[in-house]
Amino acid sequence: MNNRHFAFWPKRIPKSLVVPKTTLCDNLEVTVRRYPEKQAIIYYGTEISYKRLAEEVNLLAGFLQNRLGVAKGDRVLLFMQNSPQFMISFYAILRANAIVVPINPMNITEELAFYIEDSGAKVALVGQELYDRIAPLKQSTILQDVIVAAYSDYAPTEPPFALPEEVAAPRMTIEDPFVTLWTEALSCNLLPGPVTATYNDIAVLPYTSGTTGRPKGCIHTHETCQANIVGGCVWSSITPNAVVLTALPLFHVTGLQHSMNAPIQIGATMVVLTRWNRDTAAQVVERYECTHWTNISTMVVDFLSNPNLSNYNLASLSSIGGGGAPLPEAVGEKLFQLTGVRYAEGYGLSETMAQTHVNPPDRPKLQCMGIPAFNVDARIINPETLRELGPGEEGEVIVNGPQVFRGYWNRPEETEKSFIQIDGKRFFRTGDIAKYDEEGYFFMVDRVKRMINASGYKVWPAEVEAILYKHPAVQQACVIGVPDARRGETVKAFVVLHEKDRGTVSEQDIIEWSKNQMAAYKYPRIVQFMDRLPMSGSGKILWRKLQEMEQETYTAG
Repeated sequence: MNNRHFAFWPKRIPKSLVVPKTTLCDNLEVTVRRYPEKQAIIYYGTEISYKRLAEEVNLLAGFLQNRLGVAKGDRVLLFMQNSPQFMISFYAILRANAIVVPINPMNITEELAFYIEDSGAKVALVGQELYDRIAPLKQSTILQDVIVAAYSDYAPTEPPFALPEEVAAPRMTIEDPFVTLWTEALSCNLLPGPVTATYNDIAVLPYTSGTTGRPKGCIHTHETCQANIVGGCVWSSITPNAVVLTALPLFHVTGLQHSMNAPIQIGATMVVLTRWNRDTAAQVVERYECTHWTNISTMVVDFLSNPNLSNYNLASLSSIGGGGAPLPEAVGEKLFQLTGVRYAEGYGLSETMAQTHVNPPDRPKLQCMGIPAFNVDARIINPETLRELGPGEEGEVIVNGPQVFRGYWNRPEETEKSFIQIDGKRFFRTGDIAKYDEEGYFFMVDRVKRMINASGYKVWPAEVEAILYKHPAVQQACVIGVPDARRGETVKAFVVLHEKDRGTVSEQDIIEWSKNQMAAYKYPRIVQFMDRLPMSGSGKILWRKLQEMEQETYTAG
């Protein structure tokens, strides 16, 4: 294990942490006993105490168990945007001894069908604006029951901030025996049985994608979640007096851990935004004196681009950081000049329930993954020979630590391929190419996998290509990532049309068709027609050649 980074470890912070042998339910239970009347959630002006949060968690858990038959180990789909209902649902599922399957609210019906069937989820908790996407699946999948939540139920009647459309929308009436409205579920006043889950049981099943583009569920126990919850609180100095801006999507492991689970564990207050809005973000920071904000770099860029930003008092912010994509140095400097806070980037994956690396708050480096987090052994190896490499040498990042997942759901072969044994330790192969410097700070170089990072969202070319091939005019397709000033990277598709469709189908036609076939962050923003794609002798499309060609064009431009 390389310990050179310990020379730059934050002062007054231990170099290792003991992970609690308790569940996430225990975190909420302890906090509500400590701070029952303290604000847990502030939602566009509505204030929800920890006591109320815990009460509603129990009522929903009771309904899940007693009316819907949710039992220990069952998987329950959570398909909502940021809201009090997301937070209540998350802990209610756990309180019912079940497993949370958080799903990106941008997914469409066809994508949802896969998650339901793969996870085996028979119950879903859904935001009402997303209900139309999941409704058709009650007949075609194993899904049996749906609880539908209207965010407006928790919004104030006279909000001091502009409400997103989804939050302002009144509660719908849905006549369907398989559907229960959120308010009806709570009004049943049913209480759950005892907590029987332990720290070793599965808590969360976030989905990621592999090199083939097929999503895979990452098995996380209460213990693997606790590792980064406790670590995040200590590293970022989150205390019960902290006020956390919860703007990062909670379905994503970074938002889930740093903007919800960590604050609940310590008893902090969360100021929740359903949709990102830079003006609203600045307003709530000033009004509620937010101290902590975990984000992605594109949020920061947008936040700092606000011409009205100088009108707000942002002095309360003491910790700002995130990941997803490197923050440009000029943006980091602008943020520091405005707030006096250095941006602290981190690195992690769904397989590690957020961070394995994080920058020291007092000595961060921009465009840097950071140093290994608590109890993490991170190394660089040659991805082919598996030989361990030294400072400045580029290779694959491998990690061993308490937050590493237990494996992929129902995919033992892929799980086996994702781990290697070194020095008697089991290391996860991240598939990312990086290097570390003489001080032990890690820097991303490239991806082993063909992943596209668009505004922090992972897009897998093979998945997009598979959908493009469904278009009747598409003969061949190859998808790559190209630089984009706003998104960091965006999706570009090289397409060869069938002879009969050339001249009648346009690039824009393909883009418009794609919008209805996949989530908004996935569809190609750029389509380029070609007469033929570069092929290898064995008939494989040479996507790397297209990537290099595009890079040359971008550099020349």
